Amino acid sequence: MPEVVGIRFKSCGKIYDFEINVPDVRKGASVIVESEFGLNIGRVVIGPRNIENLVKVLKKVLRLATDEDLSRKQENSAFEQETMEYCLERIMARGIPMKLVRTEVTLDRKRILFYFTADGRIDFRELVKDLAAKFRTRIEMRQIGVRDKAKMVGGLGQCGKELCCRSFLATFEPVSIKMAKQQDLVLNTGKLSGICGRLMCCLGFEYNGPGSVNSVKDSTKKSGSVSAKEESPEIVVEESVNKSPGTDVHAAKAPAGPPDSRSEKEAVKKTGQPPIRHKRRRKRPREGVHKK
Repeated sequence: MPEVVGIRFKSCGKIYDFEINVPDVRKGASVIVESEFGLNIGRVVIGPRNIENLVKVLKKVLRLATDEDLSRKQENSAFEQETMEYCLERIMARGIPMKLVRTEVTLDRKRILFYFTADGRIDFRELVKDLAAKFRTRIEMRQIGVRDKAKMVGGLGQCGKELCCRSFLATFEPVSIKMAKQQDLVLNTGKLSGICGRLMCCLGFEYNGPGSVNSVKDSTKKSGSVSAKEESPEIVVEESVNKSPGTDVHAAKAPAGPPDSRSEKEAVKKTGQPPIRHKRRRKRPREGVHKK
């Protein structure tokens, strides 16, 4: 049964599972792994655990990070700044409508990633040629959205605190204007939008968090409480049939046609009075005659 740990590469990024291939890998340790982009340093945020059935083959942890690896990472930070400045220079020289957000360099410097934002599709083939000729390594351009840009750059929200996506949110959940309506907020886009220009993520906390309307509905469903209509379905039937005042429910259900004379005679013998239906038929023509 393989042992798996959860590793995070950024301060508030996604957690990826890797198989342990070396001893003494604990929570909080810095390890060297081979990701999709190359060698990288990650931090263990979820301790070792056993998984019986793995859906896919996981990559393995190569070794624990040494002091040499950490010093190389600091050198790469300075190199990332150099690559960003040169890329900005070439973007301005070629007049490409794009905004560079961040650059990342793998630990072995075999790949450089450039993150940028743009309104549409961009032809950056000539830019990639300039960067490859300058740094002599593999260049990869990645277009991201405005919410991912805010997560990378960071900043302060309207509440005065650090952005949620920068401090603790690992993934973005969909946010809609319905959440603001449910909380009786003023539907002003300027007040409900964050620095990224999209609806604030905290609207989802109040909508789906503990004590919200959705949580109350879910708890009601789980407790198995039944509504009044479900408890007394007969009342619902009577209301649907008895629409107009003065009508009898049983009379409405009775089939149309002439009454049986035998049943009338038996009713008269038992009660001493004719049925109510026959009384109404006899009174109506007499009343009409007096009115004329």
